[in-house]
Amino acid sequence: MKIAILGHGTVGRGVDEIITNRLEEVEVARILELPDRLTDERMTSDYSQIVGDPSIDLVVECMGGLEPAHTFIMDALAAGKSVVTSNKAVVAAYFEEFARQARTSGASLLIEASVGGGIPWIASIEKARRIDEVISFYGIMNGTTNYIVDAMVKEGADFEDVLRRAQELGYAERDPSADIDGIDVKNKTIISASVAFDVACTSDFPVTGIRTLTKADLDALRKLGRGVKLLGRGVMEKGSYAVAVEPVAVPLDSLEANVPSNFNLVTFDATTVGELKFYGQGAGMLPTGNAMVQDVLDFAAGRRPSYDFSSDLAYDPTLLTSDYVFRTKADVAGALEIEGGLKVVRGATAQDARAILETALASDPTSFMAALPQED
Repeated sequence: MKIAILGHGTVGRGVDEIITNRLEEVEVARILELPDRLTDERMTSDYSQIVGDPSIDLVVECMGGLEPAHTFIMDALAAGKSVVTSNKAVVAAYFEEFARQARTSGASLLIEASVGGGIPWIASIEKARRIDEVISFYGIMNGTTNYIVDAMVKEGADFEDVLRRAQELGYAERDPSADIDGIDVKNKTIISASVAFDVACTSDFPVTGIRTLTKADLDALRKLGRGVKLLGRGVMEKGSYAVAVEPVAVPLDSLEANVPSNFNLVTFDATTVGELKFYGQGAGMLPTGNAMVQDVLDFAAGRRPSYDFSSDLAYDPTLLTSDYVFRTKADVAGALEIEGGLKVVRGATAQDARAILETALASDPTSFMAALPQED
């Protein structure tokens, strides 16, 4: 089987390396690269040479970003070529459009690597859904923010110092906004909800990152038996669903509280199989490349995933309701003062809690918020 790789950066090189060194049944026939980077005889800067080549069965998109990735994926699907992608931003933004085009042309979209790197997350959800309804999911989906929080706790370091080190190590980009403001987790939550709940999840839900987290916040919550993790969460119940991205004050003895460094831990709960957890590297050249090659091999073996988002679920923010803790100099109506200068609002939805935080940030830009779910 012949494939083409779009982009030969970190992930693209990983896919190429794994296929070239480990697989005999798959050939990387073409690689799309910029005109000044054509260092391999397989490379071209002309996408028409790929999408118009009838010998190429599968396009592996490793470019990242929205454009031209969106256009290239749509062109491939329209030409009847299936697509493997790790690009969570473009899948989250255009999942429904891609799925519709794939159904129209008889192609497939394979997205395992878009959430959780090398963790078999999407495939496991799809396998569970052959029998079960997926009731809920949650997890640490971003290794950069987990590294930052873990280092702050273990080293007693300040946020800015750890962020700078994460950038030096290559865990965080020069502009870390996508990580620390929760945008990366938002994209992965959209994809996870769409697959788990069979719904065209959009980006209109509460998203809060860890930009204002301080060592003092971690110390104060630790006295309450809690640690902070940035989680993507979703729940489905009685014809409705809700999702959110936010810091969550998890119990110190939970698995989530003890996930180290840049690792991920994601969980779903389904009707008969119950709760399943998946732990591993959520990013990186070879883990992500491995997940993409797994999709390539699945396609070669005849697997053709299809998404129609037919569940027609309504969005109900009340499905994600818990107590919330705030650290802010602003007034918070109805809040209870607790130890460490923290304020607690009882029984708020994630949507209402985000609105409270936005009001607080307007007068105190250092304000911080975390969900404080009840312990099981």
